[in-house]
Amino acid sequence: MSEDFDLIAEIREDQGKGASRRLRRNGKVPAIIYGAGRPPRQLAFDHNRVIQQLENESFYSSILNIKVGEKSQAAIVKDIQRHPAKREVLHMDFQRIVADEKIKMNVPIHYLNAEESRGVKLEGGSVSQLINDVEVSCLPKDLPEYFEVDIAELGLNEMLHLSDIKLPKGVEIPELGQGPEHDHAIVSISVIKAAPEPEEEEAAEVAEGEEGEAPAAEGEAAAEDAGGEAEGDKDEG
Repeated sequence: MSEDFDLIAEIREDQGKGASRRLRRNGKVPAIIYGAGRPPRQLAFDHNRVIQQLENESFYSSILNIKVGEKSQAAIVKDIQRHPAKREVLHMDFQRIVADEKIKMNVPIHYLNAEESRGVKLEGGSVSQLINDVEVSCLPKDLPEYFEVDIAELGLNEMLHLSDIKLPKGVEIPELGQGPEHDHAIVSISVIKAAPEPEEEEAAEVAEGEEGEAPAAEGEAAAEDAGGEAEGDKDEG
């Protein structure tokens, strides 16, 4: 299980863009919580506290404890809207959870021993992490904080797939239930070819140009010879 996160919320009565802008000016993050067969509620959180929580990777794949007054509600974060240029959270969506109902969450993948892997250390390859998280389905109590994938034995031109992730009991990857073609690659080791230097490219272009000019020169010489022979024939006549 992942660590505990407590978020202290305030109920907000005012709604709309104007009300949300006023909240942000006062250092608050507007939010909404929904699900579990109950009506949605508009909330507000302290912006600085939210920013601190978001710096922890575990926050995104944890069961959160949202406190409103003396009441608490278990929830997961479903969406975070951020300012495109500032370190600012504009809005958050939370989903209430019920202990005996499965939830779907994206869980981070941590790749171990990348630099010590056989394909890198002994065969000169480079690791490509194709995905960094994966959606899982499980009961809230079984939600993992992250997955660890050891690639120490992965060789050059080899890869691992979703089915290679070791899942705890009660945790499933829905994508794998859609057929073998959905068993996507998650990490691979290959040789990355270096891009040619600009000088090498220019030299190659010059060489190609010179080769292309030779036949033209030969053609011009042949034409001159033919013209000379024709004039000689006229003089003889």
